[in-house]
Amino acid sequence: MAEMTAAIHHFLKAIGKYRWHAVAITWTFALVGWAIVLKLPNQYETSARVYVDTQTILKPLLSGMTTLPNLEQQVVFMRRTLLSRPNVEKLMRMVDLDVKAGDAREHDKMVDELMDKIKIAGTERDDIYTISYTAPNPKLGRDVVQSLLTMFVEGSFGGKKQDSEKAVQFIDDQIKTYEEKLASAENALKEFKIKNVGMLPRDGADYGAKLADATEQLNQARLELAEAEQARNAIRHQIAGDGKGEKLDPALADKELDDRIASVTKNLDALRMQYTDQHPDIIASRRLLDQLQARKKEELSHPKRSLDPGASYSPMLQQLNVSLSAAEARVASLKARVGEHAARVSRLRAQGTVIPEVEAQLAQLNRDYQVNRENYQKLVERRESARLSGDLSSATDMLTFRVVDPPTAPTKPSGPNRLRLFSLVFVFALGAGVAGAFLMSQVRPTFLSHASLREVTGLPVLGSVGMNWTERERVRHRRRLYALACSVLVLFGTYGAGVAAIVARPAL
Repeated sequence: MAEMTAAIHHFLKAIGKYRWHAVAITWTFALVGWAIVLKLPNQYETSARVYVDTQTILKPLLSGMTTLPNLEQQVVFMRRTLLSRPNVEKLMRMVDLDVKAGDAREHDKMVDELMDKIKIAGTERDDIYTISYTAPNPKLGRDVVQSLLTMFVEGSFGGKKQDSEKAVQFIDDQIKTYEEKLASAENALKEFKIKNVGMLPRDGADYGAKLADATEQLNQARLELAEAEQARNAIRHQIAGDGKGEKLDPALADKELDDRIASVTKNLDALRMQYTDQHPDIIASRRLLDQLQARKKEELSHPKRSLDPGASYSPMLQQLNVSLSAAEARVASLKARVGEHAARVSRLRAQGTVIPEVEAQLAQLNRDYQVNRENYQKLVERRESARLSGDLSSATDMLTFRVVDPPTAPTKPSGPNRLRLFSLVFVFALGAGVAGAFLMSQVRPTFLSHASLREVTGLPVLGSVGMNWTERERVRHRRRLYALACSVLVLFGTYGAGVAAIVARPAL
């Protein structure tokens, strides 16, 4: 404790030796610092608060019809990019700050200062954002904040609208490309069908199904032909059994042939009303008619007489002859049908290597056309959805901005805090004076006590010579102390006057 007291006492003596230097340094720093503080320009802070309402009834109404924009993410992105360099340069043009820049370097400096002084605060949870700016001019601060507010609102709408327009333009270009592809695919498909009109599948049936169907029809026709031949043979046996040992006379034979010819002719007329002359049933009926007419000529050239003149008038025999004619006509018709089906099966088997290749090419053409058609339809739907999304993004009902506190030109400056700066300068000046005196005592050291002399020299101190002050020296010494006290008091008084003046001014 004694050592600490001795050190403090030594320190005070060292400062006291250079007290006038300390006072001069303190006054110098105080006057210079106070002058700078008083000459600092006033700063005016302008702020505005805006509430962003992202809740709208259009969302549930248009859900599923279009792509709804993420409004929260859109607002957050605009807030984070509002102070980008291009936006700040645009802001300078809006408030005519760019005309004050003499060259590119000064322009960049002004941009950096604006970016530092503009503050944007707020949270996505509350959707309330505060935009503030500190300027030396109240009107300039209000204009800057108002321009920022306008850019914030317009940027939230314009960016999404521009993205939607670009998307619509891109989709339109793709639609034109797919229209050309569709036209090319349709022409290729049409030319292929015209070229291979006889070998194309029908009703979705391919070559294998067509061959199996033709073979089934052939087997069915053969079965019906066998049944018709059996029925015809049975009628012949009945006729032969009824006329056993008897011979028909020519008149009865002529009447029978005439009935058969009349029946076949009637059947042929009925078929011609339904089909063309190339139909298998018509060809078979004509062939049977030719055979019956040839038979009639042959019997007329070799007449036979019946021993029983009344045989030709048997109703049963006449009925059997009519049935035989119908059976013969059906057999001939079925033979023609069997021949036609057999020819179809032969043609299909002969085209066994060509038709599958044609079907494969047709399937590929149809697949390419269907893919292009589906993509085209999807693009058309997406284009309408993109247009609706763009209109929805630019709708004011989708994203509402409500200015809670509009920007106004402040009447009182918000800074600088001259009272605090004035006090800091005073404290710094006092510290500088004390530090200056102590440094001078270290640069020009003196021995202030016997102990310090003994410690430095290592020699014993036998005694000291005291100072004998005269009355004149004592008066001069007292005057110096009074002058020192007055200078210190004036310094504190000046500080107090400055504080009072600062408090009386409309500044902080």
